[in-house]
Amino acid sequence: MNNKQLLHLITYTLVMIGALNWGLVGLFEVNLVNMILGAYPTIEKLVYILVGLSALYDIVVHKTNCKICEKMMK
Repeated sequence: MNNKQLLHLITYTLVMIGALNWGLVGLFEVNLVNMILGAYPTIEKLVYILVGLSALYDIVVHKTNCKICEKMMK
């Protein structure tokens, strides 16, 4: 696995964690990240920041990584 693939895997995982967490908040008013890391507010905030940065990264590089978008752009 090269560095680009590893970065993609990490950002994808963080975005999925963020999406699932927002789904839980919306459906059940359960913030899983807060439940797990609430005793460590600095780490909790860092997770939220990393999820946001991962989403921005995925937005920027999506067209170059997505085979469906690549076909549509041709």
